[in-house]
Order: sequence, then structure tokens, then C-alpha cells
Amino acid sequence: MTFKDTPEEWEVRATETPFKGNKTSVRTDDVVMPGGSVVRRDYQVHPGSVAVLALDEEGRVLVLRQYRHPVRHKLWEIPAGLLDVPGENPLHAAQRELYEEAHVRAETWRVLTDVYTTPGGCDEAVRIFLARDLSPVEGERFEVEDEEADMELARVPLDELVSGVLAGDLHNNCLVVGVLSLVAAQQGAGLDALRPAEAAWPARPFEA
Repeated sequence: MTFKDTPEEWEVRATETPFKGNKTSVRTDDVVMPGGSVVRRDYQVHPGSVAVLALDEEGRVLVLRQYRHPVRHKLWEIPAGLLDVPGENPLHAAQRELYEEAHVRAETWRVLTDVYTTPGGCDEAVRIFLARDLSPVEGERFEVEDEEADMELARVPLDELVSGVLAGDLHNNCLVVGVLSLVAAQQGAGLDALRPAEAAWPARPFEA
């Protein structure tokens, strides 16, 4: 048996949007269940995101520490950001986020993994890239504000991050998935066997 997620859409009898925010909204759908009953489902509508696991020549991962108000924590994360423009090329967005948050560019890009962060309550899809052959960006740093103005930046050995994940000390979804996926790729077919950076992404179709 091949284990693969498959697209499917059950009948929606009615839908409304009781809340619209700056970047996301909440939608309520009346969904027809297999037995014929109609059940109301509330979920967050999200534009999608990209994240970047940037790996340097010494096997260290570029991470940043940022305050996240909903969970009342400062979390160690990998660079990430929203797909602000509908249909935006996710690779271009990831390159922008790596520059803006870490002032770094990368020469080699691959798709590390694609995930739905919380499919029971949000339609957010995230593409996590692996970026290698890093170099600093010349010129002025991108101007940051709000939570990003308090960010800390570090390069941490991969095995140290793995230990932190398994010990329950690191919780950011993209960092956890990215770090463990990188280890699996290294122990499997190798990093060059990962999907190319422009691989199709059905969850968030984009222009090449």
C-alpha cells in the first residue's frame, strides 16, 4: 500500500465568515458528513507560509528567538514568513525571508518538506526549504519592527537542536519538522535527492 494524502472535498451546505483579520480570517462551514448529517466546522483561513532551514558549512542551523504572544513564549525558530501575495512563488518568498530576518543569502535550495500545521482547525500550509552555501548579504540590514525588533540570532549545531526537540525544550512547528526531516534526509538518500526548489505545491499553487 502507498501511503499518500489525497485531495477530497465534502459538500458544504452553507458558509459564512464571522471574522476577518489583517492577514487571516475565520470561516464557518456546514459540512455534510458521510452519514448525511450536517455538522458546523469553524476554522482559520490562512494565506500559507514558507520557512527556511539554513545549514552552514559547519553543520550549524541558523535560528532566531522571537516572542510569540498567543503561547506567551520566546521560541527558537527558523526564518519564516507569510505568503502575502496570492500565487507568490514560495522560493522567492523564502529567499526574501532569509534576507530580511537573517541578512543571509543561499546558493543551493531544495524543498525539505511540506506540512499542514494544524489541519483540524486551520488551512495553513507551510513549505520548508533547505538552504545551503550561505553567505552574508552586503549593504544595510532590513528594518525590523514590533516582535522582530527583539529577535536574537544564532547558529546552532544540528545535533544540539535534535536533542532539544526530543527533550521537549524546542516547540516551534517549522523548526521541529525541519530539523527532524533534515536528519532523515541525511540518513536516507541524501540532501541532493530532495525535491528541487521549484517543485509543484498543490496546497498553494504558484507561478514559476
